[in-house]
Amino acid sequence: MSARHFLSLMDCTPEELVSVIRRGVELKDLRNRGVLFEPLKNRVLGMIFEKSSTRTRISFEAGMIQLGGQAIFLSPRDTQLGRGEPIGDAAIVMSSMLDAVMIRTFSHSTLTEFAANSRVPLINGLSDDLHPCQLLADMQTFLEHRGSIQGKTVAWIGDGNNMCNSYIEAAIQFDFQLRVACPEGFEPNAEFVAKAGDRVTIVRDPQDAVRGAHLVSTDVWTSMGQEEETAKRLKLFAPYQVTRALLDLAAEDVLFMHCLPAHRGEEISLDLLDDKRSVAWDQAENRLHAQKALLEFLVPPSYHHA
Repeated sequence: MSARHFLSLMDCTPEELVSVIRRGVELKDLRNRGVLFEPLKNRVLGMIFEKSSTRTRISFEAGMIQLGGQAIFLSPRDTQLGRGEPIGDAAIVMSSMLDAVMIRTFSHSTLTEFAANSRVPLINGLSDDLHPCQLLADMQTFLEHRGSIQGKTVAWIGDGNNMCNSYIEAAIQFDFQLRVACPEGFEPNAEFVAKAGDRVTIVRDPQDAVRGAHLVSTDVWTSMGQEEETAKRLKLFAPYQVTRALLDLAAEDVLFMHCLPAHRGEEISLDLLDDKRSVAWDQAENRLHAQKALLEFLVPPSYHHA
């Protein structure tokens, strides 16, 4: 039996995605009420990190423990991966001992190659192409605050990066309109844009993107691995700062999201995370709940009811 992987939002049907984020809301409620729920007792998640992490590491590790299982943190420094063991070989060995694997990496091909050789579910904890787990949290956050996102308008401001690519996939799967405002040369991946058809519009002016939007989202201007471009990017992206005044152009009930870490004074104004329209802290917490729902969906429970 081949394992279900989650490398992209396209690995699930729209119905499955909605049920995962609804389940995230339920698991959040169970945790808030202190209810013990351990369907993954004795299950072990291996977590491979080639990039540093705060939210991804804590949410997966805490999530597995809360579901009754365990998580093992693996960095290339401590494993043979750092010494050139082929990723396919590592996948065969790791998947013979683990119940699921999460990888946070640079090249998306690391994920596809691991998945092709893994007999347990593989989860994309972030690649240079996509960040689907973050989108589960974002969609859960919108659902909690405003209900269904179907038919709504979302604005992405800034770099057409992996987060932006995942927003494009979300527009397809959750059926909303996405407007991307970015400087020339920083558009999202053309393949993703083509897949989305008329659901995605690319504009240059952030004001055009946010007009009437129900959700406005942004990310840092310099992603991990691009540090040498920082000075150039700061200049180019300066007009793309999300401010309270920019949000004023959006729908009256607009929500603002940021996947964090935030550089206050760069992609957002200094005060934006304190604005009542910002739900960035809920969004960060929901990484835990949405990923627990994902783990429950992908990993078979450890007990068999008679």
